[in-house]
Amino acid sequence: MKIYKLILLGAALFSACNAPTKTETEAAATPAAEADLGQAGVQDNDSQKDIVKIAVGSPDHTTLVAALKQAEYVNDLANAGPFTVFAPTNAAFDKLPAGTVEGLMKPDKKDALKGILEYHVAVGVYKQEYLQDGQTIGMASGDDITIQLKDGKMMVNGNANVIATVPATNGLIYIVDGVLLPPTK
Repeated sequence: MKIYKLILLGAALFSACNAPTKTETEAAATPAAEADLGQAGVQDNDSQKDIVKIAVGSPDHTTLVAALKQAEYVNDLANAGPFTVFAPTNAAFDKLPAGTVEGLMKPDKKDALKGILEYHVAVGVYKQEYLQDGQTIGMASGDDITIQLKDGKMMVNGNANVIATVPATNGLIYIVDGVLLPPTK
């Protein structure tokens, strides 16, 4: 009887160690679109969130998220970075003249939308404690923004107040109460 129990225990351990694995055929069947996502394709709900996951989870940034999707920039901002993003709230977008946001979301205005979004993103992390009043930061659009610091508060281009700072795995988000509009060329 004892031998019989040992054989059963051994068989159970042996079968548990032989869990099924993906075959080479299954691995090759992964869609090419998934492979092009870089880190954006990684599903991870336990770690600290990247810039896009933070924005998607914020009820105050639905307009920004919709714009990122329309411009096809979601995967770019989900990747390694590091980036500093000045993220306007929905209320900031509401301050724009009527019809502006809707107009920018049209397919034929995609380049203009991309230009505005790129004016909200800097490559690198710019922490407030290292910034100086009047300092300029080069943005992904190729234009500069100017930082104003007064009494521990930060403003961008003289019209967008930083109302919160949120760290992300791939950079830093400054929540702003105004949409930054690039200079006209």
